[in-house]
Amino acid sequence: MKITAAQLHKNLHSNSLPPVIWVSGDEPLLVLEACDAIRNAASKQGITERNVIEVDARFDGSDLIAANQSMSLFGERECIELRLQAKFNDKGRKALLEYVQTANPDNLLLIVSERIEGSQSKAKWFNQVVDAGWWLPLWPIEHHQLPGWITQRIQQAGLSAEPDAVALLAERIDGNLLAAKQEIEKLALLAEDGRISTDLILSSVADSSRYTVFDLSSAFLTGDLARTLRIMHGLASEGVEPPIVLWLITRELRLLIELAEAQAQGQSINGVFKRLRIFDKRQNDYQLAMQRASVVHYQRCLVSCSRIDAMIKGQVKGDPWTLISEMLVAITAPGLPAYQLQ
Repeated sequence: MKITAAQLHKNLHSNSLPPVIWVSGDEPLLVLEACDAIRNAASKQGITERNVIEVDARFDGSDLIAANQSMSLFGERECIELRLQAKFNDKGRKALLEYVQTANPDNLLLIVSERIEGSQSKAKWFNQVVDAGWWLPLWPIEHHQLPGWITQRIQQAGLSAEPDAVALLAERIDGNLLAAKQEIEKLALLAEDGRISTDLILSSVADSSRYTVFDLSSAFLTGDLARTLRIMHGLASEGVEPPIVLWLITRELRLLIELAEAQAQGQSINGVFKRLRIFDKRQNDYQLAMQRASVVHYQRCLVSCSRIDAMIKGQVKGDPWTLISEMLVAITAPGLPAYQLQ
């Protein structure tokens, strides 16, 4: 059964644990906290032993089968944890299915992995595992959700914060929830009368923001110029190479152009999203970009990307990041002056 984070905490308090719980996600803090909650609930139900098995590309499942068949000397119940460093191979999948079919009712199998891709979530073997227990997919906190998440965490710590202080903290830890948790714990010690002010954030919270190129994509598609440039500078300082950012920009421009042209031809935009494999969570980003400028503008932007490519290859002198920033301005805020589009 697929469940949400809210359902997990409700189920942990009201139900006995199933034989298998699979926690997946790319946000370390959310995965860690979910697993801690599961372990605490398991302990309260008498599952006190813990057996951690690392799953790599050579995993054949023998350790899992042995753990399922073995009995503790003192008869204590066991939490068997599979930590996936790689996807299950054929032997691993076979062993996992064997475990599910013959699970020792005294034990709990906790599987921890990165995000499950769509193709895997539809696989027959995966659904057999999920049907035997709970699957908790955890998604990163989106940028627009971050202030609300921070406010909730601050309140859980028994604190309050000015709206401007929440916004500033969100900016400084954007994309790094573990840093947010640590900063809130520190602020709890520093805040007078339990209230967090903007001045306190400025004086005590370092910039711990962490971004990926896909954060950059969402920022410039939605037209958030300040965040777009902040992410670009963050990526550059972290050593991300200009060709990677250029690849992202050209990819998104091509998708925008194809979407706009299909829409102009009277095609169903939902059908085009499906054909281009643009998932629901990202569709609004592209729609905002299409509303902001014409297809001709984005075509000109795509052509002008050749200048950035030439500079990256050393055919033209200059700093590629300068042209990249100007291109991002042209995409994000078409009404502002940008470098001359070809």
